[in-house]
Amino acid sequence: GALLPAGIVPVSANTELQPRWPEPTDSTDSGGLGPITPTELVKNYTNYYEFSFNKEDSTELAQRLPTANWTIEIGGEVEKPGHYQLEDILSRQTLREYVYRFRCVEAWSMVVPWVGFPLAELIKWVKPLSGAKFVKFTSVYDPGSMPKQRIDAMLNWPYVEALRIDEAVHPLTILAAGMYGDVLPKQNGAALRLVVPWKYGFKSIKAIVKIELLQRAPMTTWHEFAPSEYGFYANVNPSVPHPRWSQFSERQLGSGFFTPRRQTELYNGYGEQVASLYSDMDLRHFY
Repeated sequence: GALLPAGIVPVSANTELQPRWPEPTDSTDSGGLGPITPTELVKNYTNYYEFSFNKEDSTELAQRLPTANWTIEIGGEVEKPGHYQLEDILSRQTLREYVYRFRCVEAWSMVVPWVGFPLAELIKWVKPLSGAKFVKFTSVYDPGSMPKQRIDAMLNWPYVEALRIDEAVHPLTILAAGMYGDVLPKQNGAALRLVVPWKYGFKSIKAIVKIELLQRAPMTTWHEFAPSEYGFYANVNPSVPHPRWSQFSERQLGSGFFTPRRQTELYNGYGEQVASLYSDMDLRHFY
């Protein structure tokens, strides 16, 4: 078969999303990224402000979110707009395992084996028009299940993120419906989430219900809330500190108290693949 980039292995397509998918091919190391983070840590340490500002509480609270019969609305600058069942979308894709490093803007990181497919495949399928320059993603709005959408909102809901079209169709950019060989847990973004491994984690929007191709860049949730702290691009960059903390190093999730912090890499270590996207940009200005 065709050669795949390091850290990516085929997964048998399972359009009905049975409870068990294939396990990671190597549970200790993959593609030189270091140890895969234990699944229980990843499942119980997640920022999901629609449910709680506490990472651990989100795991329990997220279980109330209904994810069956998930539908994605696709619109904007495309030839084939419409509402699509997630099962129908997945049935058209070859699901693969993508072992990626994930770097949070809060200066912690993990290594996760996602199960998904390139966003580029979905974009190609809906046939983008020539005017499409950006891709906007909108998360689910369900105040009945998501208590922070009712009270202590802080952010404007629903959650919105976006990418430039060339970022969106890059082969590293995926839509994930699973992780660790299983269906994506609700607290980790079920039923479908974005994963962009060279950007800070807040760009990888969870529980996507709408994808729009646009001519102009939309306002995104965290950039609207604090533009000086959370840029539109949000590329991992140790040389550009957050106004309130350094981004030079990171704590690896699951590491011991005496484990040295890992030095953060530009583009989270994916620079060889993605640096050309930003070759004419001042990374300190376009952060």
